[in-house]
Amino acid sequence: AMKINQDTVLRGKKVTLVPYTAAHVPRYHEWMQSEELQRLTASEPLSLEQEHEMQRSWREDADKCTFIVLDSGRWPGQAEENSMVGDVNLFLTNTEDPTMGEIEIMIAEPSCRGQGFGKEATLMMMAYGVRKLGITKFEAKIGQENEASICMFKKLHFKEVAVNSIFQEVTLRLDVSDQERQWLLEQTNHVEEKSYTELKQPAGVLDS
Repeated sequence: AMKINQDTVLRGKKVTLVPYTAAHVPRYHEWMQSEELQRLTASEPLSLEQEHEMQRSWREDADKCTFIVLDSGRWPGQAEENSMVGDVNLFLTNTEDPTMGEIEIMIAEPSCRGQGFGKEATLMMMAYGVRKLGITKFEAKIGQENEASICMFKKLHFKEVAVNSIFQEVTLRLDVSDQERQWLLEQTNHVEEKSYTELKQPAGVLDS
């Protein structure tokens, strides 16, 4: 099951990726009350209880890998819920092709958009998918109006492969050749993988 990342922290320059836990749900729920985010993520508003259910199912599901995106400048140091900027997901939903991952990024905190947080989080998730989950192809489905996101994926070498005018959605795709793989690992060679349990413990607690 997708508990592979339940103790994984990926620490980059701008962002740190941590597993999605129950502690993150209230803030996540608050974000998802925004009509703009509902539209951009094509999702229905849920009650807090439903959002908790969702978080549990995500943690248990074998075909989803999800991280909460924290601001590296704020965490560790500040409370996680005050450092949350968004989330990044990988869906392994193509039963015929387990090497295909659909990637989704959301920078929910308006003040944190346009600063390269989404780009670094996406690169980190892609490198994780390639190294740990055996992904060789990525797909991203993005609302046509979300030009910033489409543009970002194109900068990450994705190519537009389809437009669905009914869902008003663009599908972008990247096949990870050896060259792309090398590029991806170079882009993320500063990223450190750590243990979530250890990082959450304030220094000194483990020594006593």
